[in-house]
Amino acid sequence: MILSIEETAHVAHLARLQLDSVEIEHMRDQLAAILDYFAMLEELDVTDVPRTAQVTDLVNALREDVVTPSLPHAAALANARTTQDGAFRVGGIFDE
Repeated sequence: MILSIEETAHVAHLARLQLDSVEIEHMRDQLAAILDYFAMLEELDVTDVPRTAQVTDLVNALREDVVTPSLPHAAALANARTTQDGAFRVGGIFDE
């Protein structure tokens, strides 16, 4: 697939990438190769292939939920830079 510089720059803008002209040209080649591969995949006949969400026979591969004692309050706050009223105190993110 042939992509224009403008199309590639638009995709970069949508992805919030600030690319210079050399990077856009490089990205254009890579994006074109990816889209060519997708075009090749679209040619495959998958009408007899069942939809699949999991390709292995794994069912719920999570560990058992076991109740254990939690970290003591003092130990949790031991390395905190600052605390206030028994909680972590962090700086604000907005200018006041």
